[in-house]
Amino acid sequence: MRGITLKEKALQVNLDSSIYGSFAEIGAGQEVAANFFKAGGASGTIAKTISAYDMTFSDAIYGKADRYVCEPRLMMMLEKEYGLLVTRLYKKATKTRFFAFANTVEALNYAKSNQTHGWIGIRFQLDPTSEPNECVLHVRLKDSENIWQQQAIGEIGVNLLFGCYHIKDPEKLLYSLMDGLNPDRVEIDMFRIGGPDFRDVDNRLLSLKLVKSGMTMAAMFGPDGSAIQPSEALYKKNVLILRGRFRPVTHVNVDMLLASRRQFLKDPSVDKNNMVVISELTLQDLKGGDDRDFLNRVDIVCSLGQTVMISNYYRYYKLVEYLSEHTKKKKIGIILGINNLKRVFEEKYYEDLRGGILESFGTLFGHNVKLLVYPSLDSTAGNLITLKEFKLPKHLRGLFKYLIENDKLEDVTGANTDLLNIISDHALKMIQEGRLQPEKLIDRTISLKESTIELPNMNLFQGVGVKVINEF
Repeated sequence: MRGITLKEKALQVNLDSSIYGSFAEIGAGQEVAANFFKAGGASGTIAKTISAYDMTFSDAIYGKADRYVCEPRLMMMLEKEYGLLVTRLYKKATKTRFFAFANTVEALNYAKSNQTHGWIGIRFQLDPTSEPNECVLHVRLKDSENIWQQQAIGEIGVNLLFGCYHIKDPEKLLYSLMDGLNPDRVEIDMFRIGGPDFRDVDNRLLSLKLVKSGMTMAAMFGPDGSAIQPSEALYKKNVLILRGRFRPVTHVNVDMLLASRRQFLKDPSVDKNNMVVISELTLQDLKGGDDRDFLNRVDIVCSLGQTVMISNYYRYYKLVEYLSEHTKKKKIGIILGINNLKRVFEEKYYEDLRGGILESFGTLFGHNVKLLVYPSLDSTAGNLITLKEFKLPKHLRGLFKYLIENDKLEDVTGANTDLLNIISDHALKMIQEGRLQPEKLIDRTISLKESTIELPNMNLFQGVGVKVINEF
């Protein structure tokens, strides 16, 4: 059975006399509104279209803005346009489901030298008597021609407006945004929906679906658990990032963050007031757990005042490539245990690259990247393993020495070595088997809520959490 076409979606909206609203589009033309005009019957849907392309005009209508392609500008547009609908069309209010659609987009310039992206949103009623809902997304445009990018925005806009009124399931709505498109053309890296008709929606799960479905490679959550847009959060920021499973979060994870942060801030190029610290989980680390397990881990890490990233970058050099695109030559610190460093040097992971391990290291150890290596404990001899004890095959030792001498690899010197006997997998197994009591967890873990177990007396861990938040 064939899917509904773009024109059919627009026409179906146009023929619904209860749906009525306005379009405000900045940049990339008036492609969304144009699709509804072309479908026919647009007089039944469109109250107004506007494109305040000139910055002075835009400021006069929506208020002064420092940046024009950003979420705050989109929200100004939605607030203004929806308010005008309610004020000017109050006689229609009892029978009409109002909507205000807006986008602000930076499409490819003439020189093809800019990074192209856009914010798209809609404020809409599903019932004429209810308060409006709101859906916001951020897109990255990948087409090599301006006209194709405009067309992509037009398609996403129609898919969004149609979906908000005709697709009740938020997850299906999310997937429908890419109808007629593919990830080679458009990436959606932030999505949220809320309002009286979507009170039970967990936008963190929808962000996870973005990554799982391949619509984006990474999604982020702020310390309050809300979805945030990666390029906004990372833009020209110094970044310190710890990859882990956080199943459970232990004092070792916390010490890795705190000790590495203190060390990272000693770098004269790092500004404490312009830095973001991230705890990252990869899809690889989420295998074997369900979505609830994922949310529990996010809850725990966010409760420590942390920003969380979920990514599909299994290899570190790909993660660095992604971060560098947004940080604009700011310092990037990667925290990893010395056992994970061994995997970084395993050449089998780079066999698909023409330049092998050297090609990957060219990105991983870029001009502003440093790996901060947390020590481990030799389980047999009880000795501390640092970069001095790190063993490699003979043909890689010269490369390792080069990285050390050029300040690309550095031991985390302030680590609390008393914690190194804590192993997450062992702690989790003991908890699941009932061999580790909740009242003793304060010595082992910050917080634990696994998909298979909910522990009592969670207030036992609040003191530790507050300490971490304050220090960060």
